Amino acid sequence: MSDRKAGLTGVLMVVASAIGFSGKAIIIKLAYRHGVDAVTLLTLRMAFSAPLFLLLAWWATRGPGVQPLSRPDLRAIAILGFLGYYLSSYLDFLGLQYVTAALERLILFLNPTLVLFLSAMFFKRRITRRDMMAIGLCYAGIALVFGHDFTTQSSNVALGSFWVLLSAITYAIYLIGSGRLVGRVGSIRFACYAGLVSCAAVIVQYLVVRDTKVIFSQPAEVYGLSLLMAAASTVLPIVLMAEGIRRIGASHASIISSVGPIATIFLGAIFLSEPITAFQLAGAGLVMAGVLAISLQKKPAA
Repeated sequence: MSDRKAGLTGVLMVVASAIGFSGKAIIIKLAYRHGVDAVTLLTLRMAFSAPLFLLLAWWATRGPGVQPLSRPDLRAIAILGFLGYYLSSYLDFLGLQYVTAALERLILFLNPTLVLFLSAMFFKRRITRRDMMAIGLCYAGIALVFGHDFTTQSSNVALGSFWVLLSAITYAIYLIGSGRLVGRVGSIRFACYAGLVSCAAVIVQYLVVRDTKVIFSQPAEVYGLSLLMAAASTVLPIVLMAEGIRRIGASHASIISSVGPIATIFLGAIFLSEPITAFQLAGAGLVMAGVLAISLQKKPAA
């Protein structure tokens, strides 16, 4: 495959991945219309995802030269899988009961700024003037969209935004912690193992807080949407993003994946009848400008 063709394939993979991740919020809100609660819906999502994670984990470990996992590796994967896939997903599902899909995606898109804050707090990473300007853009965009939704939506926007922000924080911790493991374990292999940890945690939570009959008495639409979410908005985007980064690099992937919040705004309008407003578009523009300013700058020396 020529470099040009490989690059185009990588771009298409990253675009498809970004749209797939963006579609998760749409699918969740569609499922909520059928009366399913957050715990049950999350359990169905991970139950359908588990076989796909197992298949991908097998595929990622079938080649020669795959390093065995040490006990510290397994312990780290268990902790990060709990934080990044289980707890972050659960908080996100809670938040989407109250906020629009567009606001949810914009808050989650703040991850690079949260990683920056946490790195400065725990690893003494210096925050530059450029960082501060970028952070200001990001949070001005969120404030713009939040203020608009707060005055126009009847649901509890503040509570929903709080849950989604906590989701973004726990996922930022996952990103920081996974940095050293991904290079040794492999991105797809690591993601699949962390996903399987999340599947186990979700199922345990469900058995503790819900009657097992509830999960078998949902409308057919809920099962269909859960399966779609598992395939198109959970497992497949992980694979496409990993392969896209391999072809075009992380910096280019960061630029292209910024299509995510815009995709969510338009998907919300199409499938949820959420209005597209100038506030949303302006807020999305500010957030994406700030995130790109942080993501694309030269990394400081270790």
